[in-house]
Amino acid sequence: MTFLARRLGFYLITAWVAITINFFIPRLMPGNPVDLVFNRIHHSISPAALHAFEVAFGVDTRQGLISQYFGYLGQILHGNLGISITYFPTPVSSVIRTALPWTLALVGVATVLSFIFGTLLGMLAATRRGTWVDALLPITSFLSAVPYFWLGLVFLTIFAVDLGWFPLSGGYDPTVSIAFNWTFISNAVDHAVLPAVTIIVSSIAGWLLGMRNVMMATLGEDYVLLAEAKGLRRSRVSFTYAARNAILPNMAGFALSLGFIVSGAILTEVVFSYPGVGYVLFQAVTNEDYPLMQGIFLMITILVLLANLLADIMYAALDPRTREAG
Repeated sequence: MTFLARRLGFYLITAWVAITINFFIPRLMPGNPVDLVFNRIHHSISPAALHAFEVAFGVDTRQGLISQYFGYLGQILHGNLGISITYFPTPVSSVIRTALPWTLALVGVATVLSFIFGTLLGMLAATRRGTWVDALLPITSFLSAVPYFWLGLVFLTIFAVDLGWFPLSGGYDPTVSIAFNWTFISNAVDHAVLPAVTIIVSSIAGWLLGMRNVMMATLGEDYVLLAEAKGLRRSRVSFTYAARNAILPNMAGFALSLGFIVSGAILTEVVFSYPGVGYVLFQAVTNEDYPLMQGIFLMITILVLLANLLADIMYAALDPRTREAG
């Protein structure tokens, strides 16, 4: 408990620092969101209306930075991330809430599948050296070195343009109503196949190589050799004794990768025009939508911190030596 309490305190302080930086950086930049909005529409308004917009965007020039900072902390605690310029007058929290399920469904499922397939293949590659599994190593390593966006463009060209097996872009067909029924779900899955395959193919090599290397080292440990000397089955020794310890680094890496789900598919979502957080962030950068960028960056930071905390908990549960060291 002491170990977890210490780690939790560390992450709370880190979250506060991240929120503070997230507050000051946009305000240290020249101009503000209100000027940007009205420069685009080329429309002049009264000072009272201008002040009302400044309050709405959280950049009230009549208040000092300290007052704005504590007001910002209060807004964060109430889930108020400001108003988006790109989707004005929609609140940032509403924009993120609409896009987040698409990213979680796509990148979350792809991350889990790549972890499962890569870890299992890594185990097989370590225990069955010289077989067909070893042939996957150079292939997956090559594909992992290919940038996401280039691989996505290749898949689009082959399977969407030439063969016409999958849609070109989007998360679903505009003619289909969003609802929890088979028509919409099947259509959404059809649109998600190519982006998901792109993520899986690009990331599976890391899990495979990591598991294989650690597994091979673990198979040479004394306690594994002792289990083999006792006459236990090779499969039991490999997956019960060796794999349990060899999987620790992969489990920690998997917990950390969950925190990067939101930020890890930006290029993939842009290539496929997939309506997730990555595509929304791209639009925010294009339109200089500082409130939306600020909200997404804050969300990514919090998710990464939660993922690190989850990794610490998992490591402490799987390896008691971590708790003793803490």
